Amino acid sequence: MFSRLAPAVFVLLWSTGFVGARLGLPHAEPFTFLALRLVIASALLAALAVATRSPAPATRRDAGNASVVGVLLHAGYLGGVFWAISRGVPAGVSAVVVSLQPVLTSVLAVRLLDEHLARRQWAGLVVGVLGVALVVAPGTGGALPTTGLVACVLALVCGTGGTLHQKRHGAAIPLLSGTAVQYAAATAVLLVLAIGTEDLRIDWTAEFVVALVHLVLALSLGAVLLLLVLLRRGTAASVSSLLYLVPPATALEAYLLFGERLSPVSLVGVAVAAAGVALVVRPVRAPVPAA
Repeated sequence: MFSRLAPAVFVLLWSTGFVGARLGLPHAEPFTFLALRLVIASALLAALAVATRSPAPATRRDAGNASVVGVLLHAGYLGGVFWAISRGVPAGVSAVVVSLQPVLTSVLAVRLLDEHLARRQWAGLVVGVLGVALVVAPGTGGALPTTGLVACVLALVCGTGGTLHQKRHGAAIPLLSGTAVQYAAATAVLLVLAIGTEDLRIDWTAEFVVALVHLVLALSLGAVLLLLVLLRRGTAASVSSLLYLVPPATALEAYLLFGERLSPVSLVGVAVAAAGVALVVRPVRAPVPAA
């Protein structure tokens, strides 16, 4: 049951992160917002690890690896996305740029992790890219800020690096305490960025509090822990391919919450992206030996 439901729950939770960012960023600058979110999440996970007697990372190397993943996956990936949205990049556009991570992850995983992709899975990656493009392209009219798009590309690179590093070095790191270390390391980097570039001001409106609570509980605790579990159970390429479904889900949520309409082409893109994911994540059957 977990294996069947976990990918769908992950996509649903992960996609709401872009909506939560749009909801909260008018009331706080991106690095300040993220630092506050992650320091709260780190404290909650550390308390949960103590309460459940979860072991701490066994060695300094394990703690260092967790810190590297945290800086890449949370400070780099999330920081780039939040900064891009705060500079005017639509949530859907930022989602589609970073959802190209499966292509980059798959190519690098073959070389770095000795993972093997069948021809069907490579075809699924291509189909997924096409589906994502169909979802977002009809609604991207108008000039987009160059600096925001660069931030999205940086987020894409950091997210890919964090996923690969976690897959390669994270199997032996305790889930709760290791993730708490990830968040603490990311918080330190984000605080430096916030102090150096922002005024640390937060408007404590009801809208901001709702966005903050949702991002801490649903994303930093729910989605990220689920991502790490999925990475332990599957390949980096197959898990990353789930990100193809995030832009369609984000577009649907933006329609329901903010009234942004989906074009017929976008609806076709939802189906195409789903087909691409199915091609990648469906297990490859081993050849049956001859009798």
